[in-house]
Amino acid sequence: MRLGPRSLLGQVMLALAAALLIAQAISAGMLYRAANERRELAFMNAAAFQLLSGTRNDDRRGRRDRPPPRHRPREEESGLRLPRSFRYAETLAFPLPDDAPRDERREAVLETLLEEQGMAVESIAITIRPLAREPGIGQAIRNDGTLRRARQGLPRDLMVVALKQQDADVWQVARLPVPPPDRAVLRTLVLQTVILFAVLVGLLYLVLRRITHPLDALAVRTRRFAGSGSAEPPLPASGPDDVRKLIEAHNAMQARIVSMLDEKDVMLGAIGHDLKTPLAALRVRIESVENEAVRARMATSIEDITQTLDEILALARVGRNDTPAEMTELGALAASVVEEFEDMGRPVTLAMQGRVAAPVHLTWLKRGLRNLITNALRYAGTARVEVLRADGMAILRVDDDGPGIAEHRIHEMLEPFTRGEASRNRATGGSGLGLTLARAVAEQHGGMLVLANRREGGLRAEFRIPL
Repeated sequence: MRLGPRSLLGQVMLALAAALLIAQAISAGMLYRAANERRELAFMNAAAFQLLSGTRNDDRRGRRDRPPPRHRPREEESGLRLPRSFRYAETLAFPLPDDAPRDERREAVLETLLEEQGMAVESIAITIRPLAREPGIGQAIRNDGTLRRARQGLPRDLMVVALKQQDADVWQVARLPVPPPDRAVLRTLVLQTVILFAVLVGLLYLVLRRITHPLDALAVRTRRFAGSGSAEPPLPASGPDDVRKLIEAHNAMQARIVSMLDEKDVMLGAIGHDLKTPLAALRVRIESVENEAVRARMATSIEDITQTLDEILALARVGRNDTPAEMTELGALAASVVEEFEDMGRPVTLAMQGRVAAPVHLTWLKRGLRNLITNALRYAGTARVEVLRADGMAILRVDDDGPGIAEHRIHEMLEPFTRGEASRNRATGGSGLGLTLARAVAEQHGGMLVLANRREGGLRAEFRIPL
């Protein structure tokens, strides 16, 4: 089972959608990563600013003021502002538990930022822990009305920074709420992707539709012409120049083929008339032959020539039918053909599996079915006809109990003037055109003629016609 679209339009649209999705996913990943890096840098700048601000405001250790940081983070970049006493503090003891997980990457980044501001860092430690576990948070919330009112919006995690400068006795402690992931970036990327898909896919669909619509029309016209061979008005040229040239070339080819087929029909009609007229006269003249056995052989030869000529003309005219196919119940069609053989006393049976209807050219399909039944009777003496439906096909099946066909000759038997029996006797070998004519009838209906040897012995011939 084939997955995915089969048409040119569907396959190109699918390829474009897949390529655009992959490209946009890569671009979105890079943009999201860059946004996270900017957000992280702003967060670390906020931590550096908080430590530097605490250092400048503390005169107890006699340190000189350092230049202000080159980047003062905005409040929205550093998240919710906690009380000053909670955001910055100093302690003599190392403020972090011994088992606290360390964030070494952020430690290295923050140390670099502080050293760029002229601060000599002796030791720095950073950990991330839940805000609820931070000592003093409850008291800070009770004392600060803003925090109390925004209690539900407090961040879940807190970054705690412990810094000790060179020649300092105290640890500086900074606490910053870890900002939540910026979902606005994701929303922007999703919206950007949707807009790109809508614009690019929409424009490409219009362009491809302009190409594929005339190609579809051309395919339908070609398929219909291949089935009927009848003349039709030229297909209007539309679409891009390349497609227009293709349609114009098809129209010229179709006109040329129709002209050749018309010339062929005229020629075949003339040949049939020129040959049948002397054959009819010869049939009258042999009546004067006195020897009855000789006269019978001559009459049989003339009938053989006439019948072979009829089959050749019929084979040449298969598909040259101006009338459209008619929806026909194939069981009734097969029954009418089987009745013809029953009236002649031939052993032909019919079996049907429900009602099967298909668009067919009634006269030609009857003739093809007669050929299959005649072929079965010639080599096996009996024929069994069955009408059924399988795999979206209407099947007219003819089974016999004859010798079958050697596997390597099955394809050969569908060629003109190929006989299953080497003699020239029509009663045993036929003209070699019956199966060829049946195959042409099947192809006229867009189907096929399938020959296969049966396991039980004998040959199975099937018309397979699309429903």
